[in-house]
Amino acid sequence: MNPDRQSEAYDEGPPIDDHPRRPLLMAIGPVLQRVEVFKEQAKDFYFKVLLSQYRCPACGGPLEMTGASQAACRACGEQLDPTLTFQISLCCAAPLARRQLHYACARCHGIVPSRFLFDERLFDADYFRERMAAHRQFQQRRREEALLRLAEFRSGELIPVEPPDLEAIPGLLADLDSFIGSGQASDNQWEAEQDQPFDLQCYRAHLLDQLKWSRRSFSSLSAITDPGRRDRAYRFAALLFMEQDGTVALAQNGPADIWVERVAHEAD
Repeated sequence: MNPDRQSEAYDEGPPIDDHPRRPLLMAIGPVLQRVEVFKEQAKDFYFKVLLSQYRCPACGGPLEMTGASQAACRACGEQLDPTLTFQISLCCAAPLARRQLHYACARCHGIVPSRFLFDERLFDADYFRERMAAHRQFQQRRREEALLRLAEFRSGELIPVEPPDLEAIPGLLADLDSFIGSGQASDNQWEAEQDQPFDLQCYRAHLLDQLKWSRRSFSSLSAITDPGRRDRAYRFAALLFMEQDGTVALAQNGPADIWVERVAHEAD
């Protein structure tokens, strides 16, 4: 054989599918299958021997296992729990009671292993169904009680019998002007501002030019015209429209100011 060809054949090696390199791992599957089959046969033989000494309480017919701690009569079809029917506790020689995940002595409440369970765990579906229903009812009662407590502290309906008079409270108008930061505006300035039309696009461009990409407070944004209540209201209204279309984001900044932040988009 040519040495070069022999070296190439050695480098390529045999196909993995034709020559498995781990025969023990490849053969473990059939072994596990045979163990499962033997386990089922041993379980079936165990229950046949165990039930051969008992008869159906209704007709005296032979019994067979139909589930985890569940048996049925082959003659009349009677369904029963063989642990509760035939087994008693060794501690008190008393009947057994079915608990959440086990059986217990009905007298001392000690746990009693069931002879009619092979390697299963007891699962009482009715118990969990009842517990879940009770939990839902408890949560519903808590919600209803919370609503009743809130209703007790709810104020009654206020029906105004006459128009509100702001002058009836001394200093209220001055306090409101101070709250919105426009107490310095004169009456002549307010009358002049009333003739100023609201141009949303103009205010939008003006505000975007100031915002850039850093967060700013509303009070730091300059006015287009002379500072006053009308221009301040126009700037705030423009920001509300801009927040609705996703151009800016507004957040509270203390009791008398707000933060204004420009929202970045993919197009930016």
